[in-house]
Amino acid sequence: MKSKFQVNNGILLVLLAALAVFPFVSDSRTWTILLTQIFIFSILAMSYDILLGYTGIVSFGHAMFFGMGAYATAIMLNRFDQTLSVFLLSIVVGMVISGVISFLVGLLTLRLKSHFFAMLTLAVSGLFLVLAEKWRTLTHGNDGFTFRAPDFFKDRVMFYLLVLVCLALVYFLLRRFVSSPLGRVLIAVRENEQRTKSLGFQTLHYKVIASVIAGVVASLAGSLYAISLRFVNTSVFTLDITLDALLMTIIGGVGTLIGPIIGAGVIELAQHYLSGLAKEYPIFERWIIFFGIIYILAVIFFPRGIVGTIRNAFWKRKNNEPKVDITAPKRKELIK
Repeated sequence: MKSKFQVNNGILLVLLAALAVFPFVSDSRTWTILLTQIFIFSILAMSYDILLGYTGIVSFGHAMFFGMGAYATAIMLNRFDQTLSVFLLSIVVGMVISGVISFLVGLLTLRLKSHFFAMLTLAVSGLFLVLAEKWRTLTHGNDGFTFRAPDFFKDRVMFYLLVLVCLALVYFLLRRFVSSPLGRVLIAVRENEQRTKSLGFQTLHYKVIASVIAGVVASLAGSLYAISLRFVNTSVFTLDITLDALLMTIIGGVGTLIGPIIGAGVIELAQHYLSGLAKEYPIFERWIIFFGIIYILAVIFFPRGIVGTIRNAFWKRKNNEPKVDITAPKRKELIK
C-alpha cells in the first residue's frame, strides 16, 4: 500500500512539473489561458466533490461561495491599491465571509433531507444573486465592473503558476482531509447516516464542517476567477456555475478528488473546441446541443465517472487473475 501511495505521488509530481514547465516551452497564449481556467474550475469542482462525493450532499447553491470570493477580490482591488498584498488579503476576506455564511446556512439547512435541502440552498443562492443585482453602489448590478489586477500578474505566466500552485495545495490538503478520521466519518454519513448516528456521531456537526470547507475552497476559486477576467458581474452567482461544478464532478468521478480535475479539463476543452468550430461550420452554431450529447454519452459509458470506471475495471481485472496457491507443494509433501 505504501509503495502504491508513493507511485501515485510520484506520478502527480511529474505531472505538476510538466504543467509548470509548459508556459516556458510553449508560447501559446491561448493554451496558457485555457489551462488556467481548467485549474480554477478544478478547484471549484473539488470543493463540490467534498459535498457530493464524500458527504452525499447535493447542493444547488454552491455558486454563492464562488461569487463571494469573486466579489471580495474585485471590490477590494477596485477600492484599494492594486497590490499583491491587497489581493492576498481579499482572498482571506472572501474565505472568511464564505466560511461564516456556509456555517450559518449549514446549521439552518443541513437538517433537511435530499431534495428539500437542495431546493433551500438554491433559494439562498438566489437571495445572494438578487442582493448583488440590487446593491448597485457596491456591485454595479448586472453590468458589473472592471478592475486592475496587481502588476505582478501582468505576465500571464505568473498568474498561471500561482493558480497551479493553488490547485496542487488544495488537492493535497483535501486528500489529507478525506483520509483523516474526520473524512472517514463523512464517508460513513454518505453511506448510512442513521447507522453513523447510532454509533454516537453528531452527523450534523460533520456535515457542517464539510460545508464550511467546501465553501472556503469555492471562495478561493472565485477570487482566482475574478483576477483571470479582471471583471466581475452577477453571473458568478448564477445556477450555471453550480451546474458546471456538479457536471465536472459527475463526469470525472464522484468521491475521487482527481476525478473533478479530469472532469473540469474535459468540459472546458469541449466548450473551447465546440465554440471554435462554430466559427467555421454553421452546424456547430448551436454547439450547446453537442455539449449536451457529450454529457449524455459520458453518463451512459462512464456511469461512475471517468476515474471511477477505470478504477472499477482495474479491480475487476485484478480480482479475475488466477491465484497461485503457494501452500500446494507443502501439502503434497505432507501427503507423501
